[in-house]
Amino acid sequence: MLAVFALAACKKPETAVPPPPIVEVLELKTSSVPLTTTLIGQLDSPQNVEVRARVEGFVDKMLFTEGKEVKQGELLFQLDKKPFLEKLSAANGGLAEANAALNKYRADVARLAPLYEKRAIPKQDLDNAEASVQVGEAGVITATARVESAQIDLGYCDITAPTTGLIGAKQVSIGELVGKGEPTLMATISTLDPIWFYCNVSEVEYLQARAKSKHTGREVEDVPLTLILSNGTEHPDQGKFVFIDRAVDVKTGTLRVRAEFPNKDKLLRPGMFARVRVNLGARPGCITVPERAIVELQGKTFVWVAGGDGKVTQRPVTSGEQVGNIFIINEGLKAGEKIVVEGVNKLREGIPVNTSAPAAKAAAAEKPAKE
Repeated sequence: MLAVFALAACKKPETAVPPPPIVEVLELKTSSVPLTTTLIGQLDSPQNVEVRARVEGFVDKMLFTEGKEVKQGELLFQLDKKPFLEKLSAANGGLAEANAALNKYRADVARLAPLYEKRAIPKQDLDNAEASVQVGEAGVITATARVESAQIDLGYCDITAPTTGLIGAKQVSIGELVGKGEPTLMATISTLDPIWFYCNVSEVEYLQARAKSKHTGREVEDVPLTLILSNGTEHPDQGKFVFIDRAVDVKTGTLRVRAEFPNKDKLLRPGMFARVRVNLGARPGCITVPERAIVELQGKTFVWVAGGDGKVTQRPVTSGEQVGNIFIINEGLKAGEKIVVEGVNKLREGIPVNTSAPAAKAAAAEKPAKE
């Protein structure tokens, strides 16, 4: 009997079976998912017009306020006109001399022609007089051109705004000599409404945007654009693409793209950095799963599916675009199935689990967020 009691005392107690892990599941439903992409670039004016001196002269007056809007044709600078007025007077004098000479030559012809008809003078005298008329006419043309040139140069002393826009800081001062040897930059005018957004899109981004637009039935050139400024605020007016370059730059592998935005209040200025959110439309009938439900292993993507028997199975899936913190699943799942969204690290193939109610809060949090 002592031996029996001793053997009974040596038996080990049976190990308790751990309870099934508690996981949170989400029932899959189809939904429309907005597809967007974000571009980073810089703002610029459609017209940055440089105001330059066309003639050599000293700056006499500056008639605008820096940083303010100017109208087309508004007088900006005046150069000293005295040397140009002198040149115009000299040109007018030369034109008067040419006209006087021409009148004399014509009078000579009128006087010699009757004498030649009476054979009172040789033919050569009349020919010389007629040739002098032609020379005189050419002299009048030359003198007229000199007058017009002097008038043009005089007009260049009044430097006006070639377009309506915002003028920047002056580049010259009163009394400074400009136009000596080259057209001196005096100021720059930029048109601000509308304003352009430039960016370089990689070849991959361009192809992805084209692929997304096929799912939504929109053309990339027609999608609405939202401008996001550097402080995170959104510009109230939507824009549109107005230019996509014809070819990819072989050096950078990028495509030059331009978008246009209204800028009525002139808030947007050239040189600003900004982002543009491209709304490619909504893709209907999508199966989406939260990012935290995705398991990546050896370059493949899996999710844990909770079956009707209370057990879980790891299933391979093909994922598509990521929108915010959700993934669109192209293949491997269907509506009505339940996937594990919390407690993924506790799972093994085929083990039973205790599932909580569908994660309503988690589902609400996983809605596609705007970028």
